[in-house]
Amino acid sequence: MNFRKDQKRDIVLIIISAISLIGSFTLSLDYLSWIAVILCGIPIFKECAEGLITEFDLKTDLLVSLAIIASIIIGEVFAAGEIATIMAIGGFLEEFTVSRTQGRIKELVKLTPQVATRIKNGKEEKISVEKVQVGDILKVLPGESIPTDGRIISGQTAIDQSTLTGESLPVDKEFGDEVYSGTINLYGSFTMETTKVSENSSLQKLIKLVESSSPENAKIVRAADKWATMIVVIAFIAALLTYLVTFEITRSVTILVVFCPCALVLATPTAIMAAIGNLTKYGILVKDGESIEELAKIDEIVFDKTGTLTYGTPNVVNILSRDESEMMYLLASLESKSEHPLAKAIVNYYDSDELAQVDDFKIEIGKGISGTIEGSKIIAGNKKFLESENIPLKYNQKIKSGEIELFVAKESEVIGKIVLADALRDDAKQTIKKLKSLRIRIALLTGDNEETGKHIAKQANIIKVRCNCLPEDKTEYIKQEQIKGNKIAMIGDGINDAPSLKKANVGIAMGSMGSDISVEAANIALIKDNIKDLPHLIGISRKTIQTINLNIGFALLLNIAAMLLAILGILNPIEGALIHNIGSVIVILYSSTLVRYKLSDKPFKRAKKLGITKSLNKLMTY
Repeated sequence: MNFRKDQKRDIVLIIISAISLIGSFTLSLDYLSWIAVILCGIPIFKECAEGLITEFDLKTDLLVSLAIIASIIIGEVFAAGEIATIMAIGGFLEEFTVSRTQGRIKELVKLTPQVATRIKNGKEEKISVEKVQVGDILKVLPGESIPTDGRIISGQTAIDQSTLTGESLPVDKEFGDEVYSGTINLYGSFTMETTKVSENSSLQKLIKLVESSSPENAKIVRAADKWATMIVVIAFIAALLTYLVTFEITRSVTILVVFCPCALVLATPTAIMAAIGNLTKYGILVKDGESIEELAKIDEIVFDKTGTLTYGTPNVVNILSRDESEMMYLLASLESKSEHPLAKAIVNYYDSDELAQVDDFKIEIGKGISGTIEGSKIIAGNKKFLESENIPLKYNQKIKSGEIELFVAKESEVIGKIVLADALRDDAKQTIKKLKSLRIRIALLTGDNEETGKHIAKQANIIKVRCNCLPEDKTEYIKQEQIKGNKIAMIGDGINDAPSLKKANVGIAMGSMGSDISVEAANIALIKDNIKDLPHLIGISRKTIQTINLNIGFALLLNIAAMLLAILGILNPIEGALIHNIGSVIVILYSSTLVRYKLSDKPFKRAKKLGITKSLNKLMTY
């Protein structure tokens, strides 16, 4: 477990303070308690002073500070040190849950091309991207990032646009087509006319979206602090009235001691730490405690398609051929010479080292590939490629929406066809069903075309779907839903999802598939990419809030009961400190039950038994 330098320092101070208190109690050396007062008490005094001076904020730090000072005044240094140490532990736990660094914007900046090749007066020159002007003619070679937004004026190529749109497959581009900054030119070289300068490009716009996007609602107030001001006022009034009636300062100090909200302060961080520990076992990393509280209130989960609901890579779904063995041997041999994602999928599917030598290998951008194998000319590509080669079509059965077909021809005769698609995850449909049973609405926002997007949505039983979405479209959708008062969670994996992940009330990133930027922009990461764990994530979030509320209720009742006993003179400061320590232990033990929490299937099974599953599906997908 990695700790920051200041966190390591806090751990050392807490350990030293705890040892000093143990020594003071067992050896009856009161001066050892001063170590805890100084090491853990001074930071509390500092935060109290800063809160009062800068914001006039009556937080629990004020009450704790007064209790520590009052305990020292009446000679109960051990009680003062004990209070300071417990509060320091609670503060550390809370800080630790919210200390993960977010927003690795520098990773986006790395994607920004630094150099462009400009053609001026018939000569090529390397210039800084910042010097590129609208109307400049740029040359882009295979493998290079496109320097800025523009329009192709000569050449053909295939572009990897996943950084911006999340599309799983490269997009063929030719004369007149638009290209975008930060996307990757895969194959052919081309020249383009610049339409936007670097600072106004699509990639820079994406960076600005990530930097500026955030939920419209204010930061959630910690559960313990909701009661802080009221506790301070009640404790002050009770201590003052008790002294005015009894003239016994010990009773007043005891009131301040027992009303120190140690259990109250521990109520939130211990429950959140236990929940985070539980989720870690499922491969779910939570960056801050607020995300759990927000997730418990979520009304709708917005899914990205590529790499989230689907696997994000093309897979072979069908093969049509009279001699499948021969066709796959020839096709895999030919495709082994290509770096195209479809080619890699075919070679991986064939999964054999027995490949033939390919001569005269050629790539026809946007059409397919060809080569000579064992003296025969082999062609693999789309219908457009076969038509250009005057090869009659065979195996021309209609394919499903979202699928891609590649025909294989040997010596100008089609010998078969292979069909590929970005397949829906095996557990996607069941996950969606369980989320609906938890009264969560589902929406699908994708950068893919309408035919592909709706096909995947239908497979997953999602009715609410929007296609052809750019990053700003997804962000705007989330913003409009938030304006309506809805709490939105977004789950995605690509760089293009980063603004939406940050804009949502809770952002959930696919950890192993996701880009560093999407993971850093999110609040939660599914390290194992198991979307089937989303219902468990929702369930434990709700259970955590329930646990926190019960902890707070118990802590308040304990404090009130102890305060009444202190007013009556039944408790002294040390006994009061012991009581609130017992309360703290009970809170910690109850919170620890979250570590073993597991979502029950009862809600969904009950809905199914009552025959209302279909009604729930309709209700949850409006």
